[in-house]
Amino acid sequence: MNRKTLVTYSLIGLTAFLAACSTGKKTGGGYTPIITKGEALPTGTPAAPGTIVNSAGSPASYRAVSYHALPHWNTQHFVRSLESFKSGCTKLKARTEWQNVCAQAERTSRNYFSAKHFFERYFTVWEVSENGNLAGTITGYYEPVLHGDSKATGKARFPIYGVPSDFVSVELPANLRASKGTVRVKPTGNNKGAIAADGQYTANLNNFPINERSKSIKGRFVSGNRFIPYYTRAQINGGAIDGKAPILGYADDPVELFFLQIQGSGRLKTPKGDYIRLGYADKNEHPYVSIGRYMADKGYLPLGKTTMQGIKAWMQQNPSHLAEVLGQNPSYVFFRKLDGKEDEGPIGALGTPLHGEFAGAVDRRYITLGAPIFVATTHPVSNHALNRLIMAQDTGSAIRGAVRVDYFWGYGDEAGQVAGKMKHTGYVWQLLPNGVQPQYRP
Repeated sequence: MNRKTLVTYSLIGLTAFLAACSTGKKTGGGYTPIITKGEALPTGTPAAPGTIVNSAGSPASYRAVSYHALPHWNTQHFVRSLESFKSGCTKLKARTEWQNVCAQAERTSRNYFSAKHFFERYFTVWEVSENGNLAGTITGYYEPVLHGDSKATGKARFPIYGVPSDFVSVELPANLRASKGTVRVKPTGNNKGAIAADGQYTANLNNFPINERSKSIKGRFVSGNRFIPYYTRAQINGGAIDGKAPILGYADDPVELFFLQIQGSGRLKTPKGDYIRLGYADKNEHPYVSIGRYMADKGYLPLGKTTMQGIKAWMQQNPSHLAEVLGQNPSYVFFRKLDGKEDEGPIGALGTPLHGEFAGAVDRRYITLGAPIFVATTHPVSNHALNRLIMAQDTGSAIRGAVRVDYFWGYGDEAGQVAGKMKHTGYVWQLLPNGVQPQYRP
């Protein structure tokens, strides 16, 4: 992971430079930056500061503000923010409302002033609140590097599973999310099924972990023509899918594998120094349960020490509690092998590589996936202000709410040390192309 560098520009120098940009004349040093490559595209009309957008049924509210409302805006790493945004544009440019800004991003020179000018000219800043509250929660995540092997050895004993052959995902219509009735299900292909009147199997929806966000139910077909919920973590760890799922590699440490499940992607480092890149493929759809809270309630660890590092240390000293503690979280993630360069980040929900410290996970009901967001929070190590323009390029089952961001720190142990300590109050602003308003997507 690249270390952060902070460049502070003096107010005098900035003012002189911006004056030169606005007139197109050279500064005293004879330097005028290239703002764009070719003719600038139309910017659209920004929303007037104070404009408020609310959506029926949504607890979120959005208020247009000026860039002066963003703390430490002038000291941002705009070039790196721009690079992260351009990465997301490989998907965003397929949407009409993003085509101009993505095309303009490609024309923008890679220097501080050009990148800053791009964001200020083409985007409107929307202050985000939920139920009238501006403050929310900012946590951190990372891409772990596990030690293990591509084959089972005396040390590498814990399998990393792909999607099992008996695992079936069935799309759940919105009108059935509150249902407790029985539906009929039929297989439609590998690992796929559908709710249909002519289905051969019955599924009691009351038995499935369904909430207002559920878009599918995950299960398996069993005797008696029934479709039932898929195995829990405890059942899988107990051998329920032995011989039913491809094994992508083996981890040395079961706790590291557990945290890979939580993070959703990672890298497996073999003794030869090779890396197997692992990405999210699917999950059993059981709800995520915090083992940290369980350990605190049982008196195993004080709640303040249930960080990733604290849990790993305690488990190493108390291996007899391994199955008990890990089994408290029934959620289980299956993986797939990824291609890609070694220096690229994991693939986020947007479908593009995440840039360490310049991307994050959001609740896509309230924040447009792919949009720039400005986060103001506290650095988990220095306790100094952390104000950063990042991109909303990922999601997560635990990331719920309008003012809720999971900050991506990068990959490896260093990133993990920081991410594991991050849980702070924070504030969020969403940047959308001029003329585009925030939307609620239930």
